[in-house]
Amino acid sequence: MELMRLHAADLAHLAPELALLIGTAVLTLLDLVLPGRGRRSLVAWLSLVTIAVSAVLVIVQLGQEPVSLLANSYRVDDFGSLFKLLFLGGSALVVLMGIGSLKEDDIPHLGELYYLVLPATLGAMVMVSSADLITLFVGLELLSITSYILVGMRKKSISSTESAFKYVVLGSIASAFILYGISFVYGITGSTNLAEIRQSGAMYLAVDGYGKLMYVSLFLMLAGFAFKIAAAPFHQWAPDVYQGAPTPVMAFLATVSKAAAFAMLFRVTYMLFISVGTNDLPLSDDMFLAFAVLAAAAMIVGNLLALRQRNMKRLLAYSGVANAGYLLVPLAEQMSNYHVNNFSELYYYLIAYFLMNIGAVAVLSAVSGGRNDEMNAFAGLYHRAPATAIAMVVLVLSLAGLPVTAGFFGKLYILIGALHVGLHWLAVVMIVTSVISYYYYFSIVRQMFMRPGPDDKPVRVNAAQGIVIWLTAAATVLLGFFPQWVLRGITDIFALAQDFFFL
Repeated sequence: MELMRLHAADLAHLAPELALLIGTAVLTLLDLVLPGRGRRSLVAWLSLVTIAVSAVLVIVQLGQEPVSLLANSYRVDDFGSLFKLLFLGGSALVVLMGIGSLKEDDIPHLGELYYLVLPATLGAMVMVSSADLITLFVGLELLSITSYILVGMRKKSISSTESAFKYVVLGSIASAFILYGISFVYGITGSTNLAEIRQSGAMYLAVDGYGKLMYVSLFLMLAGFAFKIAAAPFHQWAPDVYQGAPTPVMAFLATVSKAAAFAMLFRVTYMLFISVGTNDLPLSDDMFLAFAVLAAAAMIVGNLLALRQRNMKRLLAYSGVANAGYLLVPLAEQMSNYHVNNFSELYYYLIAYFLMNIGAVAVLSAVSGGRNDEMNAFAGLYHRAPATAIAMVVLVLSLAGLPVTAGFFGKLYILIGALHVGLHWLAVVMIVTSVISYYYYFSIVRQMFMRPGPDDKPVRVNAAQGIVIWLTAAATVLLGFFPQWVLRGITDIFALAQDFFFL
């Protein structure tokens, strides 16, 4: 067995991850030794600087030849780099939102929240570059454990403590499902390396019983990842955890944590299970069918349960369940001569999803002031903060999938992809559930424009919140007018057949 040695030359390839690791260590020490209230702001802004440095180092790696490290257990490639940029961008917006909305009296030791975002993002980056199931699990646990702590940061809040406890218990069960699925793969193939399993795993299906164990492994891992992306029927934790978590942490869970699970689900299932099976055991066909059924369930359940919600955090949680369904549709699309790359539509919609969710959560944090998360907090917003209300309309239109926004084109490309591969029934589910979502999304607009506010007091949006709100709203419109810019950029950088599958 090849030893997992890390040479000095390899450190350059790990520079983005090392930047976050070093930044976390330095900021932890600074938070301990610096005196005064200025410490919190310094830690927050230095966290942003660390994320920016890591992002620059990822950009430098784009377009380069893939590199395998640590006995092929870690892979630096364009698939991982594109997702890392998404994680870092989302984390930066979350930290910036926290600078503008969080207060020391609500979260003791507030500086901890800012620099704990860094190891959580690092965990997501490790997940997306993992070429070995053990490395994957290490990254998953780093992301998960840090997320548990972030959810429970409001130590004086009973709901936050309850949410953190529920998240720890259910998250641990989901991780156990994934680990149990990994153990079956190792038991069948004698390896946890994705390249080795892909190269020699098919021969094991000829052995009686092994093919059936691969089915067990697939569905165990799928159940664990479905929890991480909050797809029905594994979504029950999301509304309670989102409601109890600090608002920026809720945005992090809804975007970065979910996208990391999607990226790893894409890598693991396509490397392990695609094109695997026999006439008697059509494993890859059944995998695509499982994705399609899970996608339909998430879209239906998420949108129907959102109809009755008046709490904005719970509404956005169920909206996230529905969007997990939309994002699962590209994974359910088998490649054909008419549709050879589902990555670009998945990645484009993830960008749109990050923008519209983080923007909507930022508006909620500005309107509620951390006190009122109900929908009536938006009442009369057009009269109290006209510009913020207009930005929220743009974000709501994108969430609903109406033109001309990034959300519209994201859903459109996914819908076209489903039609290309013959998933007509799933395309119908997408259309019907999107129409259903108009009711609860436009309930927010109705509150802002057609309901009187509690008073005429203006809603004050500080500079950090304003940057997040207007940056996300403007980017949502820009991507809606020029979607080809992003799609062309993705296809220029990454091609599934050439850059993803490796031996």
